[in-house]
Amino acid sequence: MIQNFSSLEDITREIKSCHKCGLSFSRKNAVPGDGNPNAEIMFIGEGPGFYEDEQGLPFVGPAGQFLNELLQKAGLERKDVFITNVVKCRPPGNREPQEDELSACRDFLERQIQIIRPLIIVTLGRFSMANYFHDAKISVVHGTAMWVRGQMIIPMYHPAAALHQPSLRNSIEKDFAKLPEYIHKARTLPKSNISDNLSAKQDSEKPEAKQLNLF
Repeated sequence: MIQNFSSLEDITREIKSCHKCGLSFSRKNAVPGDGNPNAEIMFIGEGPGFYEDEQGLPFVGPAGQFLNELLQKAGLERKDVFITNVVKCRPPGNREPQEDELSACRDFLERQIQIIRPLIIVTLGRFSMANYFHDAKISVVHGTAMWVRGQMIIPMYHPAAALHQPSLRNSIEKDFAKLPEYIHKARTLPKSNISDNLSAKQDSEKPEAKQLNLF
């Protein structure tokens, strides 16, 4: 059963002392997340990289610099949002996170969502997207807002994708340009009650997703 924590600081302390998986033995710093505890938008990436492991903060390397640019163009600042990852410690060599690592970190993420209660969750990359859309292809659904159990979810490419494939940069910029309109839409609706099992249930059932047609 997922525990209720009174603050993000409680979760941060637990993440920093966590040894649920092997990543804890190779990390320099755990990276719980950073930003506004009352954020309307929460960004969820894949996992920390070299620079994040060094500083204990999310998205501070080249991909983070690009994310800062994208936020600025959308009229947002880092202090306005909350940023975290599906795994809280760096996978060696920046490899993809493994299932046991995702599982070890899963309820940390769920607790963060419960406390922040964002209007919008933006998933960055396919591992984050898989929390909500198991069988979706990011090349098909990126930039499209959908309702999942009363929560507005927007899957997007990870900013690092543009660094490895420059052809994706324009698509990522266009997706982020939609955020102001999505924020306006989300603000007109009551803040949803976040389920206690945003991810856990998805091993046995697919969430009902309803696409928003704003553009």
